[in-house]
Amino acid sequence: MSLIDFFKKTKKEPEKKEIEKKVREIKEIKKTKEKKERKEMKEKKVEKPRTEKTKTKGLDLAWRILKEPHISEKATDLNKENKYVFDVFPKSNKKEVKEAVEAVYNVDVVKVNIIKVPRKPKRRGRVEGFKKGYKKAIVQIKKDQKIELLPR
Repeated sequence: MSLIDFFKKTKKEPEKKEIEKKVREIKEIKKTKEKKERKEMKEKKVEKPRTEKTKTKGLDLAWRILKEPHISEKATDLNKENKYVFDVFPKSNKKEVKEAVEAVYNVDVVKVNIIKVPRKPKRRGRVEGFKKGYKKAIVQIKKDQKIELLPR
């Protein structure tokens, strides 16, 4: 190993260390900026605007969540309060129901309540069985909006 090689190596090593330090500093600056942006978003409670992808995503999944509108006397009375009742699949949850209704009917959902109706024992003569249980969701939407479940 010659003296020239020795000096070349010693000069390159500090340069590498300086570059690594600069890279670390840049990464730290980016992290702090991202944290500040997140805090600002939380404070302002800014909602992300809906994009075309999210709209179509909701429509693609809606058939897996919503079965049909649940039409009964109580459900029609609830329509006056901007609440609509839907039969939903048993494994669906409130968040999925909200996204599906917003995607299909283009309304803003305020609140979702889910009710699980249990199966009931039924009997015809000697034959015993059960009336099927189901899950329904009561969806409340904004005041000025409406959903037309039955075409007139």
